[in-house]
Order: sequence, then structure tokens, then C-alpha cells
Amino acid sequence: MAMTEQETTYPDGRPSAKLRMDARDQGVVLRHGDGPDRCDMLGAREALIFEENGVYHLFYDGAGPRGWLACQAVSRDLKTWEKRGPVLDFGKPGESDSASAISPWVYFDGQNWHMFYVATPNSTPAPDLIPAFPYLTMKARSKRLAGPWVKQPEVIPFRTKPGTYYAETASSGHIVKQGDEYLMFFSASMKRTLGIARTRDLDGPWAVDPQPIVSPEEQIENSSLYFEPSNRTWFLFTNHIGVDHQNGEYTDAIWVYWSKDLNRWDESDKAVVLDGRNCTWSKKCIGLPSVVVVGKRLAVFYDAPGGDSTSHMGRDLGLAWLELPLSPPN
Repeated sequence: MAMTEQETTYPDGRPSAKLRMDARDQGVVLRHGDGPDRCDMLGAREALIFEENGVYHLFYDGAGPRGWLACQAVSRDLKTWEKRGPVLDFGKPGESDSASAISPWVYFDGQNWHMFYVATPNSTPAPDLIPAFPYLTMKARSKRLAGPWVKQPEVIPFRTKPGTYYAETASSGHIVKQGDEYLMFFSASMKRTLGIARTRDLDGPWAVDPQPIVSPEEQIENSSLYFEPSNRTWFLFTNHIGVDHQNGEYTDAIWVYWSKDLNRWDESDKAVVLDGRNCTWSKKCIGLPSVVVVGKRLAVFYDAPGGDSTSHMGRDLGLAWLELPLSPPN
């Protein structure tokens, strides 16, 4: 894997990725519009993939008539999907998830599944009802990945904090266990970056690291990690936020960072995985990535609006592939 021939530049001078780790795009695998009770009638976003006993569970944000909720589709082959509708409901008026309950990251402790989802009491006006700041992390749990999921409002993992790098956003991300400690790579803003929150109790509070893993100038959000045993390297897949004069800011690419140490990341060690150059159907806007090992390949799920659109609405879910084992590009 070699240096890009033409590095993307941005009008405000934000950093770009000089290397590429090109995924092979398969295209759209789940279209919005036909979910139960119109749950995704206006769009499907933020594809989060997990596996349990040979069944793949794809959580995604369904934009429905009352707002956005975490929905679920299941498959055994990543080709044919059964949409099962929302796994969470809106909170009561005044509760943190009264306007939206989305983007669930889950972790299995050997007995229970723990869900950490993004909540907000605010949204834009109808009909889009796009979730608005602040983005908060809330919790639910289940015996099975398919649910039912029971909210745990008494558990407050962490919250936004004025004057910090997570003043506006402290929203859930990928969870990894290291020793007797759990690490969550959560999204923080403004500007956008990733931080690490830590706990030894999945039903208790988390301590947030005082500094993010990379500079907020990187403009990244969301996390999905893969550990490559052949070279003992962690690969962190994330969404880059680009900008242009016509559209303003939007998610323009999936990037990957790599490190031998979960606690130390060098922002120069990064590459583009998927953008308009190698995506077959969306040439400008690429949304949140999540990854899962399938045989000798790594499946990379994402969302996109297609064509030259950068809209938050009307998105579908796509799938791209990386061959294993992974190694950093030259």
C-alpha cells in the first residue's frame, strides 16, 4: 500500500491523511424506508455490527416519524437482512433521551450484554428531527444481543463537562477490556476528537482521560477497533469530518489509525480507508464505520447518502472489505 497520488486538502487547513489503506467496496447492503412501523422511513445511519452465535446483529439509527431511534437488523450471511425495528424507545419528557436514543455500542461480559447508547433531549424541527447537542451516553442491558433491552437510567457512565475537550459531546464508542479495566473510545467535541473513558465496573461510573488520544484538529468522531494478532497492532477506524465552501462540514471519509499501545496514538500514523475515490455509490459523503472479522476478511460497515449528496437524511448502509492480516501502509 503506497502514498496517495493526490492528498486531499481542506480550505481551513485541517490535517489530511497522506496514506491510503483502500477497502474494496461492495456497495449498499441495507436500504432505508421499509422498516417496521416506518422506523427508518427518512433514513438509516450509523451502522454498528456485532456477532452472537453465528448471527450478525446490525444496529443502526432509523429516522422515523417521531424522531431517531436505534433499530436492529439481523443476518447470517451479511447479504439477506431481517429488519426488526427499534430496540430502544424515547425517554419521557425531560429525560436525557427524550428526543433520541441511538448509536448503541455493546459489550458482552460473559453473562450479560451491556449497551451504551447516545442520547439527547434536543433535535431539529420536524420532519427531519435530527439529534442535536448535547450528545450524552446512557446505558441499557440484556441477556441476549437480540434483546429485549432494559434501560438503566440510574447508571451515568460520564457526561459532558464545560471547559474540556468533551464540552458538547461525550457519546459512546467501542469498548475494549485491558487487564481488569474497560476502555471506551468515545466521541468528544468541539472540535471533534476521541477520548478514552475507563472503568472496572460496566454498571458504574467511568473516568475520562484529561486529554484526547489525538489533537481535536484531526476532526474525527466515532470509533471501531480491530486487533491484528500477527503484528500485535491495534487499528482504530473512525469517521473524518471534511469541509468545503459549498457544503460546509460533513463526514467525507473513513480513516484508520494504528498503534501497538491502546493508550498511545500518533496522529501521523493514519490512512484513508474509504472515501469518494473508492466508494462505488457515494462520491462525497461517507459515514461512521464499524468492523467485524468475517473469515479471512474484515467487514467495514458505513452509511452514506449516495451520489454527491452530503445530507444527513435519506442515507443507506454500505459494506466494504479489507483483506486480513492487516498491516500499516508503507
